[in-house]
Amino acid sequence: MALVNMRDMLYHGYENSYAVGAFDLVSLDFLEAVIDAAERCRAPVILSIAEPHFAHYDFELMMPAVEAAAKRASVPVAIQLDHGSSLESATKAIKLGCNGVMLDASNMSLPDNINATKTVVEMAHRCGVPVVGELGYVAGVEGEGAKQHPGETELTIPAEARAYVERTGVDFLAVSIGTVQGRMKGRAKLDFPRLKQLNQAINIPLVIHGGTGLNEDQFRRLPSLGVAKINYFTGLSDVAAKTMREQVKTNREGSFTDLKQGVKQAIGEEVERCMRQWGSAGRAAEVLAQCEPWATVEHVIIYNVERMSDEQAHTMMAKGRSILAKIPGVREVFTGEAVKEGAKYRFCWLVRFTHKSVIDSYRDHPDHVAFADNLFRPFVGDRISIDYQDNAAATSGCRVLVNQASVSV
Repeated sequence: MALVNMRDMLYHGYENSYAVGAFDLVSLDFLEAVIDAAERCRAPVILSIAEPHFAHYDFELMMPAVEAAAKRASVPVAIQLDHGSSLESATKAIKLGCNGVMLDASNMSLPDNINATKTVVEMAHRCGVPVVGELGYVAGVEGEGAKQHPGETELTIPAEARAYVERTGVDFLAVSIGTVQGRMKGRAKLDFPRLKQLNQAINIPLVIHGGTGLNEDQFRRLPSLGVAKINYFTGLSDVAAKTMREQVKTNREGSFTDLKQGVKQAIGEEVERCMRQWGSAGRAAEVLAQCEPWATVEHVIIYNVERMSDEQAHTMMAKGRSILAKIPGVREVFTGEAVKEGAKYRFCWLVRFTHKSVIDSYRDHPDHVAFADNLFRPFVGDRISIDYQDNAAATSGCRVLVNQASVSV
């Protein structure tokens, strides 16, 4: 299991002057190509799910495949929501398995951006999830990026960045220094003095959006000035489209699968080129040794009820499933009844948390407290409650442990 804490991953890049690639996915071809390239390069990688791309696939159907690929990888992997638009989308992304979220409020005024970002940070940190904020605006120029990011570019101001980071508590900051979303017209003119000032002003890992079109020298300089994550999509999309167009020329009667031949290989070669250029190749073992494994926690309760009929007990559990599943960091709520008649404990709850940080935030959440105090504890006698962490994380060589008795629902 190589799904790891994204904060640990990016701080390793920041402290060792290389950048991790965050590659946007729009299909299984992209997912498999990115993972395969990371394995070949022995590089840490971020699987990026961008909200603007949800028109092309079902987010809820995509995430199980992304999470499965991350867990079976032998290199360190994180999963992020990219360009999230709201608190609600960030909360849902965490519920579905993202262990990093990016709120894109860069089109707002500075005070509104700060307020919106702070709200997401407070929620995400209670779930143990790091947050990427964005200050300044990276506009689109050509292609898909132009449609999704209209308007004029606004460069990030160092003094504003310092205030933004202090007031929001973000873990990483996406900055605007001259890159563009989509395809670049000509050579990008990056403001490296500004980037240096930003790095000195806030002293946290920086993020670059719009990596397509930069040259090798520009990419080499970015990590030396604090950039620890580079988002990349248009370059992958373009090589995939070019490969399919070439297939059409040579095989006009080809089937859909015929026309896809070579697409995954082309994407993988471009990902590998980026990883080697950005300095993340060969870093997998170091990152794995220093990262916390990202492991879910099962909150287990076995119990019996008192002064309550079976019908009332089932009604109580149904209400609990509805209420508790909405708490940030809760991925799933299962209620069950013993198969064997006469079992010592007849009923159970299995509440899956996205991270061990949720143990405390769930316990203190007002919706949980109200349900537990009013609908559960008054009718429950003998019970056992324990939190268990997935011990598959132990095989990654990272630190593991949660086996903690508690008295909450």
